Amino acid sequence: MSERSERDLPQPKRGAAGGIDVGPRNVGLDRQNPDLLVPPVTDRGTVPNLKFSFSNAHVRIEDGGWTREVTQRELPIATQMSGVDMALEPGAYRELHWHQQAEWAYVLAGSCRIGAVDQEGRNFLDDVSRGDLWFFPKGVPHHIQALDDGVEFLLVFDDGASSENSTFMISDFFAHTPRSVLAKNFGWRTEQLTDLPEREKYIFPGQVPPPLESDRVVSPTGDVPRTFKHRLHAQAPQRFDGGSVRIADVSNFAASTAICAALVEVEPGAMRELHWHPTDDEWQYYISGTGRMGVFASSGHNRTFDYRSGDVGYVPYAYGHYIENTGDRPLVFLEMFRNPRFEDISVAQWMANTPPQVAADTLNLPRSLIESMPRTKPVIAS
Repeated sequence: MSERSERDLPQPKRGAAGGIDVGPRNVGLDRQNPDLLVPPVTDRGTVPNLKFSFSNAHVRIEDGGWTREVTQRELPIATQMSGVDMALEPGAYRELHWHQQAEWAYVLAGSCRIGAVDQEGRNFLDDVSRGDLWFFPKGVPHHIQALDDGVEFLLVFDDGASSENSTFMISDFFAHTPRSVLAKNFGWRTEQLTDLPEREKYIFPGQVPPPLESDRVVSPTGDVPRTFKHRLHAQAPQRFDGGSVRIADVSNFAASTAICAALVEVEPGAMRELHWHPTDDEWQYYISGTGRMGVFASSGHNRTFDYRSGDVGYVPYAYGHYIENTGDRPLVFLEMFRNPRFEDISVAQWMANTPPQVAADTLNLPRSLIESMPRTKPVIAS
């Protein structure tokens, strides 16, 4: 290695403190995680790991698509939610199945058709594309089929231990039910069942479905009363000097009774303000850009993590934190919560709406500085 390249290597060194790491080492990871290699001087104490990348997750490859997941197994602190990154080739299916958990989804690329039938026999069928959401309540059976451009989507479940490898699938159910029972249940003949799958199909190839209207089935009990689809990107964002946010919860996506989310875009140099969430852990997915998150865990403990596309972040409820754009393009990420309503506490709003002398005395600041603060929530600071 040349003298220049050695000089360019990131080192665990801050001024005169620290020293040189001569290896062995993974320099690529050190470059991606500068705030782990050289933590800010404000970091202190032991805070659990709050980051795991989908790039470090096992990929399950099937005929027709692939999938990978980040659960509590990969990120032990993530007890409340887990996530799946899945892609389907044109026409391919995620087979008829159901979960013990609620399923929330965000379409990352492409488009697909989603269908479900609820406990009253009411049905739902619609197409979703990039930037759209869907939500299926726990136990409600559903399927996903890619349209002619294929699809990639993020799934989030309201249980950190939930795994896509342990869902309930109709092919698996039938493979483990005697054919005589199946024939009796549906009024079929056993000889009609010779080609039933011997195991779960999970993901498998298919033909691109016909136009939506010709694919619909009319149920005698009607359609589901609240659509399972929400067009998040079509929703007008709340705009701030440093970016924007779109919030989807039961106030505008009535079916999503178990999970809510915010799509946040932070401009270069700006930050998601100092805040915390009073009731629920936060599960994050980073879509594009680079950023860092500082997390305050009380008792003088604080830790800083770096994030980029495909990373998952996690923040236990009530932990104070901020997210700063450290790159030269917008930082875009999702915040998700196991709650029907989005709630956060803004430090700036709290201070501005507290008697100014109280905040000034506590922080050793001029009262005039506190009085100049706006009393509305900034969400994103420039």
